[in-house]
Amino acid sequence: MSEGAARPFVPVGIAVLTVSDSRGLELDGSGRVLIERLSAAGHRLAGRAILPDDVYRIRAQVSAWIADPAVHVVLSTGGTGLTGRDGTPEAVAPLLDKTIDGFGEVFRALSFEEIGASTIQSRAVAGVANGTYIFCLPGSSGACRTAWDKLIAPQLDYRTRPCNLVELMPRLLER
Repeated sequence: MSEGAARPFVPVGIAVLTVSDSRGLELDGSGRVLIERLSAAGHRLAGRAILPDDVYRIRAQVSAWIADPAVHVVLSTGGTGLTGRDGTPEAVAPLLDKTIDGFGEVFRALSFEEIGASTIQSRAVAGVANGTYIFCLPGSSGACRTAWDKLIAPQLDYRTRPCNLVELMPRLLER
């Protein structure tokens, strides 16, 4: 992927959701990593929430953001594991109009290089709902760094060639 100097950077509004039964704002390292990175890249923080692992509360928050025209992307961290309380994919899946299967596949391949076979426990998913991109990431700061640095940031940069997610935004609601 190359960056074209002729194309301008286009900032987008990004909301960050941390799903955790035990982390408050002070202990939200993963949310902090995502906010620092999106801000450093030049994007706008359009919302932030920390919620317990509750499918209906997660779904309600994501639904509110996908109805908000100022939110172009939702990044969630946490709740993508295998325990009984992990329900972020189940909360988000009914909202998706389309899945971005390649995200989870490539994320796990990259993660395998870092943490080995433990990556099979990740249910990281992504998709589009009401013209808004949604990425559900694991709760570790390392996983959030990997996902942002290697996958999400380049795809949220309009200058990335041959293609990127920002240039598709005007067409996401086509019928």
